[in-house]
Amino acid sequence: MNSSTIFYIVLALFVVWMLYRMFAPVKGLVQLRDESFRQKMEQSKHKRLIDVREVHEFKSGHIPGAVNIPLSQFGSRTSEISKDDDVFLYCQSGMRSKQAAKILLKNGFPEVNNLMGGISSWTGKRVR
Repeated sequence: MNSSTIFYIVLALFVVWMLYRMFAPVKGLVQLRDESFRQKMEQSKHKRLIDVREVHEFKSGHIPGAVNIPLSQFGSRTSEISKDDDVFLYCQSGMRSKQAAKILLKNGFPEVNNLMGGISSWTGKRVR
């Protein structure tokens, strides 16, 4: 085997590993589609709805009742979220909110809900 073959094998393994990390299930993360996400929020007595998109994205339209904690600031702002609240996260497509959920779960939050497909899949009301 020459060095370029080894390089491509290592590159392919790295890509597969990254894809697995992006799409693998996360323990404690509840992935919900639009209707289920909305129903679970309505049933929750102590909910915290968080939009993890950047400020300019949030200002362009968000789910009513959401607070904006951008993923870029999330690690330093987890103290703003109570572990007693039912946490509901969303972003544009569901990927950034999944990353935010991982941060919360590592910090001892028992369960976190993520809107699959993000606000792009949301059919409910929006604040503009």
